[in-house]
Amino acid sequence: MKIVIIGGTGLIGSKTTERLRAKGHEAIAASPNTGVNTITGEGVAEALTGAEVVLDLANSPSFEDEAVMEFFETSGRNLLAAEKAAGVRHHVALSVVGTERLQESGYFRAKLVQEKLIREGGIPYTIVHSTQFMEFLAGIAQSGMVDGKIHLSPASVQPIASDDVADAMADVALGKPVNGLVEIAGPERFRLNELVARYLKASGDSREVVADPGARYFGARLEDGSLVADKAQRLGKVGFEQWFATSSRR
Repeated sequence: MKIVIIGGTGLIGSKTTERLRAKGHEAIAASPNTGVNTITGEGVAEALTGAEVVLDLANSPSFEDEAVMEFFETSGRNLLAAEKAAGVRHHVALSVVGTERLQESGYFRAKLVQEKLIREGGIPYTIVHSTQFMEFLAGIAQSGMVDGKIHLSPASVQPIASDDVADAMADVALGKPVNGLVEIAGPERFRLNELVARYLKASGDSREVVADPGARYFGARLEDGSLVADKAQRLGKVGFEQWFATSSRR
């Protein structure tokens, strides 16, 4: 089966592509680097010719409010139109647990618009809501920097390793469309500030992490349940300690 992975050269995309190829499928890693650009439309129709499934794993290069909205709206419209023309049977998209709860954030507002486009696009679909990737802990720490200290919410998080996300995305791509949401999450829960402090200490980073209930998470104030998946259909297998011990992204 031909499966096109938009964003196929990124963190999740490259791992998902490997898994699908290992299962014997024609998995095409599509991205601007490979001549497929869903913003300009370049190469999209050609890449989708004969495809039965499309996975949209692309992410905006900018998290600025207007830029991220323009990215997900433009990319989503172009991709869905090309899929309809190509006769694609299943559109799979990766989104974020808590998207509908974090609408103070421009990024999450844009993701919700992307999901609306998919629901109304006329193509059978599955939207996968994932909790935050463990690989993004360093970026989360940097986002909380204030006067030399890292201010982060003590809200609960349920991080998932990228390998577990890729496993799930490959399985969803090979399954039937659910025309709804599938939630995936990591196997453990932590307080965000405590997890980042633990990560930094293990990495030899001496920066202080401050528990700050008012700290914003990419523009949004967190409640305790904002970033966890109480209804996850699938939990990852890799815990924090195992991930850190084997990760090359420390």
